[in-house]
Amino acid sequence: MKRLPLAMAVIATPALAHGGEAHRDLPGWSFEPWALVPLLLSLGFYLFGLARLTRRAENSGPTLRRNGALFLLGWLTLAGATISPLHEGGEHSFTLHMIEHELIMLVAAPLMALSRPLGVMIWALPGAVRTGVSSWARGGAIHWLWRHATAPVTATLVQLAVIWLWHAPGPFEQALRHEGWHIVQHICFLLSALLFWWAMVFGRQGRSGYGLAALCLFLTSLGGGALGALMTFAISPWYADYAAMGMGLLGLTPEEDQQLAGLIMWIPGGMVHAGAALIMLVRWMGNGRSRTDPLAGSWQEAMPPA
Repeated sequence: MKRLPLAMAVIATPALAHGGEAHRDLPGWSFEPWALVPLLLSLGFYLFGLARLTRRAENSGPTLRRNGALFLLGWLTLAGATISPLHEGGEHSFTLHMIEHELIMLVAAPLMALSRPLGVMIWALPGAVRTGVSSWARGGAIHWLWRHATAPVTATLVQLAVIWLWHAPGPFEQALRHEGWHIVQHICFLLSALLFWWAMVFGRQGRSGYGLAALCLFLTSLGGGALGALMTFAISPWYADYAAMGMGLLGLTPEEDQQLAGLIMWIPGGMVHAGAALIMLVRWMGNGRSRTDPLAGSWQEAMPPA
């Protein structure tokens, strides 16, 4: 692991190595339809819905602008992770692959969840369709399913299951070999992270919910950190496909590439969850939920009237 500090210091300018020789061609942008089309559609729906909602909700301007900024920051992070050279580089370096996943789950997902995008996107639909979707979303079965899916404990179990399952050698290498499974992998990471962060912020019930959210965040930090630590201290590569390519970040061996990836999951990933847990603890020890609590409310509050 003696070369890991050097790799960490210059990780912003990655080069790929193949067969022991430096690869001069840097990874390029990946404008693949599976990523580009959903990104553009989600941005279009959100911006169109935001414009409509802003005209209708005169007294909600500051809140809408704040949420719009959060969504755009999250969207740009998600786009950068999935279509920038980072994505192509991740096909040859586990470290870059890990950075891509961490950006999706620890930066893009919480920013987008905080922006409460679903209710805004509904406003992009025509009036009759919007009213129908709103009534359907407020229905008993959908409300029950959403309430239970976004319960902090449920969302935490889903998040940990997705992280551990997709980093097991079998499923991970299946995603490396087959583009379809690679797409499924990224969808699972994004949706589980959106569900998790939504549950942490909006799935709480009363003041005690802050304490439960803090506990769930702390357990997630331990669960993800344990997986990262196992990768960091592993004496052999977990993923034969990466090892067979003989490619790694900055000329690292496959073992060192995996160790650096594990370190990124372990330390920065754990710090994000631990920091969020501290915020929840502070709110739990304070006055809890109040009228001015920016973390209060649900996605249905932005729905148009049925």
